[in-house]
Amino acid sequence: MNRAMVFDDETIQKLFGFEDAESESIERLKEYYFKKDTFDRVTAELPLRILVGHKGTGKSALFKVAISEEKEAGNLPILIKPDDIAELGKNNENFLLRIRQWKYGLIKIIGEKVFSEFGLYDEKATSKLTQFGLKLISFISETINVAKDNISLTEGQKILTDNFLKKKGIIVYIDDLDRGWEGKKEDIIRISALLNAIRDLSNENSGLLFKVSLRSDVYYLVRTSDESTDKIEGSVVWCKWTNHEILVLLIKRILTYFGDSVDENTLMKTPQLHLRFHLERVMESTFSGRGKWENVYMYKILMSLIRKRPRDLVKLCSLAAQQAQQTNSPLIKTEHFQAIFEEYSQGRIQDTINEYKSELPNIENLLFGMRPTKKQRNASDGYIYTTAELIQKLNNIRQHTNFIFKNGRKASANELAQFLYKINFLTARKIVESGEIQRKYFEENRYISSSFVDFGYDWEVHPAFRWVLQPENINEIFNKLALSHD
Repeated sequence: MNRAMVFDDETIQKLFGFEDAESESIERLKEYYFKKDTFDRVTAELPLRILVGHKGTGKSALFKVAISEEKEAGNLPILIKPDDIAELGKNNENFLLRIRQWKYGLIKIIGEKVFSEFGLYDEKATSKLTQFGLKLISFISETINVAKDNISLTEGQKILTDNFLKKKGIIVYIDDLDRGWEGKKEDIIRISALLNAIRDLSNENSGLLFKVSLRSDVYYLVRTSDESTDKIEGSVVWCKWTNHEILVLLIKRILTYFGDSVDENTLMKTPQLHLRFHLERVMESTFSGRGKWENVYMYKILMSLIRKRPRDLVKLCSLAAQQAQQTNSPLIKTEHFQAIFEEYSQGRIQDTINEYKSELPNIENLLFGMRPTKKQRNASDGYIYTTAELIQKLNNIRQHTNFIFKNGRKASANELAQFLYKINFLTARKIVESGEIQRKYFEENRYISSSFVDFGYDWEVHPAFRWVLQPENINEIFNKLALSHD
């Protein structure tokens, strides 16, 4: 079977998937989509669910699958995109008036989309949507009862309206709110007002459910800048992954590509040492490198280089598969991964700069300032710091550059350390009793670095960035980097 593999672009995308869910067909996405507890928590019949996670963790994919399943179940999901709400909440009014603007704007958008789905769009009806005190679900129900016998509906629209009248429910998905986000005070106030508005709307309209996705840095700034958001903290669902879950995700994509049946629960219970056999259909089983990477199982290499984001894994495997195609190889081999490590690393650091420069404009100076000095490179590992060493390193960097957050606050060394941890440039690191390395990410323990008190963790520059920070001597990375164990 391996001899038949040809890693052209079409095969690579079918095998590993698109980097963004928007580009993937819903049929293929649902074939390989890996459901975890996050999916059930987000789709629960609760008034408000806020899905928070870094870019590349699968927020849009979750929404796309959830919307498809809601439609199949006869429910009424509505997707609101940034273009739909581009002009809402931007007026320089006081906060309460801004919330009201969001509420009226959302009611109008939701009502129009619902009427369009039903084939009942009528300007006279939609003009009444923003009347003060209007109960959206009740108004839509009354409008349907009056209009449905006088308008010709398709069979699908009849079923949809009948289901709505029985269930009296609308599920509103709001995705991609970080588009155009710059981290300014105005941006923070706008998102805060939106969150307050949808909380009010869901409380005022039984059956109106909101599902909102937010990038983790957006949520963090809003949550720490507006005390009113403490009321929605209980509605937050963090979109986070374990390495084992991401490996299962990859295995499921490979198995479904070959048309095999898949049992997610069985895969989750299967040790990684056994899961690795599925990878051998498309790549070598071991990495024939050097140093600490010599003859290590390939899955350990993959899990060590991703930042617990599915998109990282898709990018890593896709780049290596393109190299395999260039050599007409039916398997992705060690040499193909080695050829793309630097490109992969460059992409991850550029992604990070693009994602977070809205919060810290000169983030690039900070990241590249974390290059190890010659003295650090000669040490056992120039990318691992105790808390004291990290603060000293950052103070040295601050001597050459003033780091000022977008809100105008000058960044201290402690704040820069916390920022680097939040963006996954740094991970918390501890050697456990077994001798294995335990790594923790910001999403897993958001308070380890809250004030950078020493909790017994060291701090490590994530392996995904090291080829960019040390391009002149990448062999040291293989010799010194200990791989993840989970």
